[in-house]
Amino acid sequence: MMKKNKTIPDFKNEDEEREFWANHSPLDYFDIKDFKRASFPKLKPSVKSISIRLPEDMLAELKTLANKKDIPYQSLAKIYLSRQISLERGSQDMALKNREQKVHAQHQHEQGRS
Repeated sequence: MMKKNKTIPDFKNEDEEREFWANHSPLDYFDIKDFKRASFPKLKPSVKSISIRLPEDMLAELKTLANKKDIPYQSLAKIYLSRQISLERGSQDMALKNREQKVHAQHQHEQGRS
């Protein structure tokens, strides 16, 4: 039996859409049989070259670790940077949620006193 695809809601903005897709699987909304391979020949990569100074021993260790994983050391550096950025964002998100919960609890407490 073939399952019916769900209807994608209308979004007010990109943030709302981003939040939706972060919590829903596209596989529930699209039939994989309808997928077609896409080609974007004029799309330029959205990367920027930078120069960064690292201590020699840190660079040597990075190269050793990358060699063990059989990937270029620059790729491993990007992976590590990406992970740390995600962790920082996560901790910021958690801190924001904690603050929101404290404000909400304080508001509830004040409501109870009036």
